[in-house]
Amino acid sequence: MTDNPSIVLAAAGIVKTFGNHTALDKVDIAFHRGEIHALLGENGAGKSTLIKILTGAYIPDGGTIMVDGEAVNFTTPQQAQTLGIGTVYQEVNLLPNMTVVDNLFIGRQPTNRFGLVDKRRMERESRDILSTYGLDIDVRAELSTFSVAVQQIIAIARAVELSGKVLILDEPTASLDRSEVEKLFGIVRQLRDRGLAIVFITHFLDQVFELSDRVTVLRNGKLVGTESIASLDRTSLVRMMLGKDLAFHHPDVLGEEAEVGETLMQFNGFGLTNTVRPFDLKIHRGEVVGVAGLLGSGRTEMARLMFGIDQADSGALEIDGKSRQVRNPREAVELGFGFCPEDRKIDGIFGDLSVRENIVIAMQARLGWFKALNRDEQLEIAGNFIEALDIRTASAELPVKLLSGGNQQKVILARWLATDPRFLILDEPTRGIDVGAHAEIVRMISRLREDGLALVVISSELDEIVSYSSRVVVMRDRQMVAELHGADITPGVIVQTIAAQPAEAEA
Repeated sequence: MTDNPSIVLAAAGIVKTFGNHTALDKVDIAFHRGEIHALLGENGAGKSTLIKILTGAYIPDGGTIMVDGEAVNFTTPQQAQTLGIGTVYQEVNLLPNMTVVDNLFIGRQPTNRFGLVDKRRMERESRDILSTYGLDIDVRAELSTFSVAVQQIIAIARAVELSGKVLILDEPTASLDRSEVEKLFGIVRQLRDRGLAIVFITHFLDQVFELSDRVTVLRNGKLVGTESIASLDRTSLVRMMLGKDLAFHHPDVLGEEAEVGETLMQFNGFGLTNTVRPFDLKIHRGEVVGVAGLLGSGRTEMARLMFGIDQADSGALEIDGKSRQVRNPREAVELGFGFCPEDRKIDGIFGDLSVRENIVIAMQARLGWFKALNRDEQLEIAGNFIEALDIRTASAELPVKLLSGGNQQKVILARWLATDPRFLILDEPTRGIDVGAHAEIVRMISRLREDGLALVVISSELDEIVSYSSRVVVMRDRQMVAELHGADITPGVIVQTIAAQPAEAEA
């Protein structure tokens, strides 16, 4: 691999572990001069860990990194930068309260013959640099006065000036409109033609096919493969990312058309500008609406809107035929909603609180602090759910952070079930847990459906989502593009729907 003179940055056999978790398992990758190389994968695939290793933020536990064929050992990002590797993140990592000039030259200001910073030279060179990117702006103005798109270009210009061999773009288009994306892509192609190796991380498949020359896919910390973009179609790429074989047929668990109860709620034209396009969705008692789509498709954003974490700026909600508003999570809880978030450690559990406290906290909030549950009541409620959900804990008083991931997930489920909800939203409820706990939670979702609860369940596991869903809605590019019923609820149809071109999906 390193004998190829076109390879500027390569990694071989990269291993990185965090405790018992293997984030990267013997990953090989190579980036060529004059090439745009897309790096793809769902949450937990290992993309961020790999980039942090390639840029010196993390030290690998195994493997070799090579720059221009020479083995290197990065211990800081500055070392990687010195050897030509620059990174631009989705959130522009510059200083908004400083001028464009200062941002371009911070840490490397030129001086005059008297040893003083040469401001005139900095301004002149700043104008010259930015003119190559098609920018004619006042370089003495503060960075914060410019749009996100202009700030991205300035960040790219700085990274190229500092590094100049490899440019890593981490979700650079997430906050840009279409015209800004086109301008950015023109600049990226220009840099490629100058001989830079461009690493492009994105969750927009259209952009991968529009911009990239090659693509590498990671899944669960392992290398799935590296392919020329010309040799792939959208369905093949989605299959690489999700790990699903289109020839796979799942048994029709729920029958041709699952029986469900009466309508509980209806979202009409519900959406939030630049987050989720307006959607219509009816939810019945006793059904699971599965939500499928790639990372960044709008799945989690839809859930946050439903639960009032983000407030919709269009549309309306009806519950039991009456108009309702969900302006915040408190109002959602009062209406009988529950929400298990995707990142249980950050957004779900209260790590230092006990299992008991974690289970009763939402119920207590719903009752109000003037109807405080005494300790015996809390222990009885917690004990019942520990037994019912088979939560493996030495005691109800054990800090929840000491439990396994699967048992933490059960505690969060118990928290919301204790409030006797009528609508439960589960965002990736089985991610990162062991096989046994995974199966238990899947069975629990089916039991809750049978008991008459309405659920919306987001999952990247297609055979899982097929097994319990009454319907499946598919998200792509922050909008709902399809609703699948009956015999169409198969992994193959879901993958094809995710991968379909917009025109195909609308046909």
